[in-house]
Amino acid sequence: MRSALRLSSLVLLVVIGLQSVLMAQRKHPVSGRVIAPVMGVGGAGWLERPEREDEEQTSRAVAAMTLRPGMVVADIGAGSGYYSVRMARAVGPEGRVYATDIQQGMLDIIARRVSRDRLPQIVPVLSAEDDPRLPPASVDLALMVDVYHELAEPQAFIRRLKAALKPDGRLVLIEFRKEDASVPIRTEHKMSVAQVRQELGADGFDIAEVIDVLPWQHIIVLKAR
Repeated sequence: MRSALRLSSLVLLVVIGLQSVLMAQRKHPVSGRVIAPVMGVGGAGWLERPEREDEEQTSRAVAAMTLRPGMVVADIGAGSGYYSVRMARAVGPEGRVYATDIQQGMLDIIARRVSRDRLPQIVPVLSAEDDPRLPPASVDLALMVDVYHELAEPQAFIRRLKAALKPDGRLVLIEFRKEDASVPIRTEHKMSVAQVRQELGADGFDIAEVIDVLPWQHIIVLKAR
């Protein structure tokens, strides 16, 4: 009995190890970039760390998006809802924020926050690895903060996200600068402007603007062709 249990445990460890290796080797089909693992629900506290504003100047990032009351926006890979809340205040009660995530645990955190902070304009959405699950032609601006580099199925996801944007909609990526070795983040969690141009260009997007006003991150604004 104990031998069988040890064998089962060994098999489970081997399977987990193989899955980790496969995930570590997953690469973007256009650029060959290694796709980074997704942060789990256990990392939600890090997203809400008190020093985040000082480190990343998130208020400046929100201001750079020029959000207006009444806009419909999406926080893709919203995590704990850190940016969702700030976007909701910018678009006001007449606007809407789709807060999407592939992890129900993150959406549960957001739902509690919506109730506590009385922000009914935030709508949690359980998305899939290959689909944001947003209404077609509904979104004025879609934001991904340190998320794009973690997309497991980037091409399928981005093409479906493109369909959710309004004709004049914008896609905004905030990514740690790969060009800067002094940025204290692991390489697989960084993106260069050149990588974004190559990968998103293959999916029908052009870079409209790169806003470099943050200490560590690019703000890259894209428009669909």
